[in-house]
Amino acid sequence: MSPYSEIYDLVVPKDNFLRRLNELVDFSFVYDELNDKYCHTNGRNAIDPIRMFKYLLLKTIFDLSDVDIVERSKYDMSFKYFLGMAPEAPVIEPSSLTKFRKLRLKDVNLLDMLINKTMEIAIEKEVIKSNSIIVDATHTKARYNQKSPKEILRDRSKKLRKSVYEIDESMKKKFPSKSTTNELEDEIEYCQKLMNVIENEETISEYPKVKEKLNLLKETVSDHIEHLRISEDEDAKIGHKTRDTSFLGYKTYIAMSEERIITAATVTTGEKNDGKQLETLIEKSMEAGMDVKTVIGDAAYSEKGNIEYTRKNEMDLVAKLNPVTQGTRTKEDEFEFNKDAGMYVCKAGHMAIRKARQGKKGVSKNQTDTYYFDVEKCKVCPFREGCYKPGAKSKTYSVSIKSEEHSEQAKFQETDYFKEKSKERYKIEAKNSELKHRHGYDVSKSSGLIGMEMQGAMAIFTVNLKRILKLIG
Repeated sequence: MSPYSEIYDLVVPKDNFLRRLNELVDFSFVYDELNDKYCHTNGRNAIDPIRMFKYLLLKTIFDLSDVDIVERSKYDMSFKYFLGMAPEAPVIEPSSLTKFRKLRLKDVNLLDMLINKTMEIAIEKEVIKSNSIIVDATHTKARYNQKSPKEILRDRSKKLRKSVYEIDESMKKKFPSKSTTNELEDEIEYCQKLMNVIENEETISEYPKVKEKLNLLKETVSDHIEHLRISEDEDAKIGHKTRDTSFLGYKTYIAMSEERIITAATVTTGEKNDGKQLETLIEKSMEAGMDVKTVIGDAAYSEKGNIEYTRKNEMDLVAKLNPVTQGTRTKEDEFEFNKDAGMYVCKAGHMAIRKARQGKKGVSKNQTDTYYFDVEKCKVCPFREGCYKPGAKSKTYSVSIKSEEHSEQAKFQETDYFKEKSKERYKIEAKNSELKHRHGYDVSKSSGLIGMEMQGAMAIFTVNLKRILKLIG
């Protein structure tokens, strides 16, 4: 009803990303989901839940702090338009966003709700045409115990000072003396003094690059002080990226269509096994409206239970068998199997003279067939180097006994269809990179699994909407 509303038609063009986003999504679903979180009979009127939700969405899209996103909404007309505000309307207090997250979004299954909402839009706009999903896991480091509380504060105060020096190096003389103790309270006191000095220098504190780092340090000292004192994220667990590298934090398991729209996700602590999440991802994807015929993943998803599950549900599992399952020998070291004789033949053309089964009888797991060769022939064989150890009394060749499921999967991964579909897997690596580098998903923004799920929900909602806009654009 503002007399200035027509300003938006002049300063926010039709191809503006936030205008297109506003037109794409009917945000009234926020009312339905949060209806029970508000009192409808007494108290003063709450800030519009849709506006609060949109603030969090802007925060994720532009990867800014609460203070900076509110500050920008004072003068950025595209922000005000997206938030449904009159051009002259005042903005909220940044602390309201913290309360909204803790009080209104608590106990809401935000992750599934927002993914399902984007899937609903994608299906309505007919941008999903494939029936394949690509699955993978991405890790997120815990925020509060990668460094000690003192190190966190020192790191952020250092970045703040550096941004000030780039403008006026003489400010060094005005800054307080750095803390020399190991006490957290002394470092907090130093940071507060530093912030006071910078805030009193209005010409410097108004520079955007200074203001952003100042607000981040202020938010760390005030909003998160309780976490700094504890310096521990109780939910974060140690996971392994490789044999030699580990991380402390969380894992997000993602299923994505070939059109690069995330169809399902689960968030767990860092130590969980990748393969165990496959059934959940498939079922969530189907509940969201995806017709799943093919599942594409890495070797972590090729365990026997997943092969059985996908076969039972008439799906193709495009995931290579684990090297231990399919054997660790190179092609050069493999012997050929003579199916008529039921024996292996070595590279020199000598056939095994007998075989024996090793392992627990009646149990296929961990059983092997061992084939014995004539040692006298091995002693004079031209290929004996690297194959036969001089002086050995026997020469054997052992083969693990694969289950029927593993054997069929091994045959399937040699087909042209398997090889062609495997080429699609790179797409999910690019999506993980987008989440981390553009939307701050490399480090958790709060402590606890609930906070990580909320962060994941907003980040995935953001990248899905961006992708849908690109596909229909």
